[in-house]
Amino acid sequence: MKNKKILLTGYSGFIGSNVLHYLKDRMEITLLGRKPLEDFEFHAASFISGESYSQAMEGVDVVIHCAARVHVMDDRSPNPLQDYREVNTYGTVNLARQAAKNGVKRFIFVSTIKVNGDVTSEGKPYGPDDECFPKDPYGISKYEAEVELHKISQETGLDVVIIRPPLVYGPGVKGNFGALIKFIKSGFPLPFGTITNNRRSFVSVDNLIHLISTCIDHPNASNQIFLVSDDQDISTTDLLKKLALKLNIKSRLIPIPIFVLKLMFTLIRKPTISNRLLGSLQVDITKTKHMLDWQPPHESFEYLEVKTNSSSEI
Repeated sequence: MKNKKILLTGYSGFIGSNVLHYLKDRMEITLLGRKPLEDFEFHAASFISGESYSQAMEGVDVVIHCAARVHVMDDRSPNPLQDYREVNTYGTVNLARQAAKNGVKRFIFVSTIKVNGDVTSEGKPYGPDDECFPKDPYGISKYEAEVELHKISQETGLDVVIIRPPLVYGPGVKGNFGALIKFIKSGFPLPFGTITNNRRSFVSVDNLIHLISTCIDHPNASNQIFLVSDDQDISTTDLLKKLALKLNIKSRLIPIPIFVLKLMFTLIRKPTISNRLLGSLQVDITKTKHMLDWQPPHESFEYLEVKTNSSSEI
């Protein structure tokens, strides 16, 4: 990997902080965000559409854009789509246009599998070139950013690389895993012992960061969309068993019939949670592996460190 100057956003978040840790001794890093970090060049930004980043772009070869308004469960905003668009769409477009204007060669955008959709059918994982059907404001805002990035690439010649991860896990991650881990650690029996036929793709933060770093200068990454996972899909029941094993806690899963679980989630009006626990969401990373000669370097859950507040979603 040649020594390049990287402009990194989202470095205080889960994915961005891991990118920074991985690259800090390999590349020259400039940070663009809300707070400085010792020993790094820093430029302030809140990622709204009118900001100027010309000084931050000086000498930059590659932008790695991890900053985003992340997915929020039970969002109470009166206009959530507009809130997501302001950062994830308009802010991204502004950053990319300025990158192109200032001679940046490559723009790596960390998107989300939610651009494709929320649920896959049996034996039909999402592919990077499938038609997109984002369902929620977060996924829509990321999809709209991708569409505009393609236009910018065509207009300016900026090399755009888009990476769509599914659920990302690892030490320090927050969100959905945290709730599962909290329940498992409580020892309270969970009614999920029969969810064995669904399949969900996950990606460890280590595997995701390895792919991002590969895309910094790989010639075949140019203007491509890549899906990423551990390449080892798993059912909800098996996931819970693995987490219990990592926590050194006896798995307490009650075999409640699937139709009863579906009825329960319908009654409490939680269709999103129902989809995530009962449904499948698989990704096909064949293109990623073949075009980049890439394999996930770590086994699924190989280095999983779990804490009560650990968990996540992109």
